[in-house]
Amino acid sequence: MTLNEARALVDYHYWARDRLLDAVAHSTPDQYTQRIESSFPSIRETLVHLWAAESTWVARWEGEAPAALTDGSHLTALSSLRDSWLALERRLNGVLTRLGESGVSSWLEYRGFDGQPRHEPFAAMLQHVVNHGSYHRGQVTMMLRQLGLPPAKHMDLIAFYREAAQQRL
Repeated sequence: MTLNEARALVDYHYWARDRLLDAVAHSTPDQYTQRIESSFPSIRETLVHLWAAESTWVARWEGEAPAALTDGSHLTALSSLRDSWLALERRLNGVLTRLGESGVSSWLEYRGFDGQPRHEPFAAMLQHVVNHGSYHRGQVTMMLRQLGLPPAKHMDLIAFYREAAQQRL
């Protein structure tokens, strides 16, 4: 993976996140926390999980060794989640800048939740973060529909590439 490809994946990830959060912003506080059968019990819990998992990966890439998923219990309102996620976006982009062209294709060491050392390609971990986001964005889309709310604008990767190409014209 090149640095430009990594940046494109990250840009896509946050473009899709923003589309989803804009759609979720149309929910009431009760709808945001309403219990819905899915991997996580509400839109809020699903989004906090997604933020927490991403936070954990970024912390690993910054040299930390979290022993558990990052705690997001303080993110009770959508606005606080959005603010925290924007800060996380800056951190992830900082990781890409620090790694540079050679670093995005390198293997990184980190410790898993079990404390055991792991050694994996950064590109694979980054692809995992983006794929994980796509999986849970789909779940939130389903939850919005179950609540009778409009889903987000299209969040497919090809839609991102098409929009980016239009902006370059």
